[in-house]
Amino acid sequence: MMELLAVPAGYVLGALPFGYWLPLLVRRDDIRTHGSGNVGATNVFRVYGRRLGSVVALLDVGKGFAAALLGLWAGGALVGVLAAGAAMLGHWRPVFLGFRKGGKTVATAGGATFALAPLVAFCCVGIWLVVFVLTRYASIASIVTAIGLAVLVVAFDYPWPVMVFGIAGAAVVVVLHRLNIRRLVGGTEHRFELRRPRRA
Repeated sequence: MMELLAVPAGYVLGALPFGYWLPLLVRRDDIRTHGSGNVGATNVFRVYGRRLGSVVALLDVGKGFAAALLGLWAGGALVGVLAAGAAMLGHWRPVFLGFRKGGKTVATAGGATFALAPLVAFCCVGIWLVVFVLTRYASIASIVTAIGLAVLVVAFDYPWPVMVFGIAGAAVVVVLHRLNIRRLVGGTEHRFELRRPRRA
């Protein structure tokens, strides 16, 4: 019975649109009218700054972690993976926003990975940070990290459900970044500034 409940519970956890709720609460503003229009942490970071963006990122990581951990507790690796996948689906198409556009699942997938494959998750954090610092493109960092996830779950010989999650999750992240890839090719992708410009 718990196995059956873990997957829809994972979806509900993933569907909690913190990237929409927090700016609405703190700034009285709809994040969907700014930037890329999605409710992911990257867009919040870009529009409202690192403080609010970091909080949203941590919450998005947390809901992926909670969903996967619930699945692991309820039924082992396979149910953990299914609950994690459901959380990613919820983040992408949240019921609380009428199934309209959510986020690109990177932080939620990362949180799930911390529960399913902790060693891989720590490696992926390192990959993301290095690529982001070198390029200052969150999209490139996310795509490279997703590919790293797929490679590492196989290299570290995790159970087959976790391997499937890593490979499928990486594919989903890359596909959801297809518009970013087009902007990168066209030279119009947003590039983060690590330092604020000095005032004259």
